[in-house]
Amino acid sequence: MAATQSPLIIALDYPDLASATALADALDPARCRVKIGKELFTRVGPQAIEAMHRRGFEVFLDLKFHDIPNTVAGAVEAAADQGVWMVNVHAAGGRRMMEASAERLRQRGLSTRLIAVTVLTSMADDELQEIGVAGDAMSQVERLARLTQQSGLDGVVCSARESERLRAICGEGFLKVTPGIRPATAATGDQRRVMTPEAAMAAGSTHLVIGRAVTQAAEPMVALAEIERALDAG
Repeated sequence: MAATQSPLIIALDYPDLASATALADALDPARCRVKIGKELFTRVGPQAIEAMHRRGFEVFLDLKFHDIPNTVAGAVEAAADQGVWMVNVHAAGGRRMMEASAERLRQRGLSTRLIAVTVLTSMADDELQEIGVAGDAMSQVERLARLTQQSGLDGVVCSARESERLRAICGEGFLKVTPGIRPATAATGDQRRVMTPEAAMAAGSTHLVIGRAVTQAAEPMVALAEIERALDAG
């Protein structure tokens, strides 16, 4: 696999492997990583990871595990055994679940990055209140980010609007992986808390998950290069 220092992660949100590999074949693994989510993995399974590894890509397996501690630790270990660069869990699963997962990776000497989802970027304050979360999204993100760090994980998934605050309370080295990224000219779609790539990096995000702006572009590498230029200019 081609190790890359790029902060860009391209979301392979496709229902079939042919579409995902067609997009991957149009990208340069030295200039981005790829994310495999629930739909593609459920339809294709580990074959999707293998296909990306053969093309030289580092993979973020975005399955957001949330279950009892031993079950999640086993799932995280299974993902790491497949050589993924990063995998995630839901911080709402609690301290014991996260600690068990982090400890399993340490025991095995596995280098896969482990991060946790705080609050989904599609959720607004009123939706959090509907499920019994008191306070606003920022308060919940802060609470869960602190818990994630205390549990020994590498970072969190968060909105770019929360990155600056998390940089202040969790430090620069704590990963802040940000979906909901849209170039200034792109539609926001179903994400609620969005930001441009350059603004997100300035705010403290360490990695940016980008979907339609690249995956639906006529020339994906041209679209990727435009984002790179915006980051350089920022």
